Amino acid sequence: MKSAVTSQAEAVPSQDKSDLATRPRIGIIAGWGRYPIVIVDALKRQGYDVYGLGVSGHADPALAEHCVDFDWTGFGRFGSMVRYFRRRGVHDIMMAGKIHKRQIFQPGFIWRTIPGPTTIRLFAPHFLTRRKDNKDDSLLLTIINFFASRGIRFAPPTDYLPELLVKSENLTKRTPSAAQWKDIRFGWEIAREMGRLDIGQSVAVKNQAVLAVEAIEGTDENISRAGSLCTSGGFSVVKVGKPNQDMRFDVPTVGLGTIETLSESGGKVLAVEAEKTVFVDREATIAYANKKGLVLVAIQEDELAEK
Repeated sequence: MKSAVTSQAEAVPSQDKSDLATRPRIGIIAGWGRYPIVIVDALKRQGYDVYGLGVSGHADPALAEHCVDFDWTGFGRFGSMVRYFRRRGVHDIMMAGKIHKRQIFQPGFIWRTIPGPTTIRLFAPHFLTRRKDNKDDSLLLTIINFFASRGIRFAPPTDYLPELLVKSENLTKRTPSAAQWKDIRFGWEIAREMGRLDIGQSVAVKNQAVLAVEAIEGTDENISRAGSLCTSGGFSVVKVGKPNQDMRFDVPTVGLGTIETLSESGGKVLAVEAEKTVFVDREATIAYANKKGLVLVAIQEDELAEK
């Protein structure tokens, strides 16, 4: 389904087309959430022309209004993704936004996806012969290496937009209590080990007991499950990067939706890893957290012992 958006080159007077031709180009493969739009708008302010591919059923259709050129793609069309960027002279791209991995395990996924021959060859060791596992890092590195072999480099979005990474600070009016700091330290150790095993990024804890750990469902659903298991509320959620986090993909990201889910589920604290977590819609998120009396804190691992 081709977007009806008119390219910038067609929309400007002929005397301006030479300027567009010299502007740096960058591409984005967009999944679910606001993060891709935030990235595109920031790149445009830096003078980039952004060419976007939105994953069907995930990306926000509004992305088409933010990109110079935009089209839709499916899970199984990696060959066509490469052709899209190469035909537009784009050699540096990034990925952003959540992909709902659980769809892979739904009945009929392969037939709904209709993978192309390139994708079948690429992922046969993962899904057919089972010689390789299906951890997030395994699948994403397979994609990145395939694009690299075609002359297209994946770059970390935070290389272009370091301001998106949250700094070490208490972000809300409320600060963690002594008991909550104990839960944060306890949860941090669990979450870090989960990351090392490439299982998930977040863990919900209360009174130094694990309530719920994140797997393929994502942070928000993990928080909701914790709320259903701890109806008295008051639990803490810790979300950290992997010990050797690859900043090109699967970077911990939080925003208004995560904080709304925390509040609705009865949680009170969200602790994230500073310098490794992307903060989307910062002002609105902090305002909501303050309104609900929540605690939102960003901290680095070496600072935990001081708390």
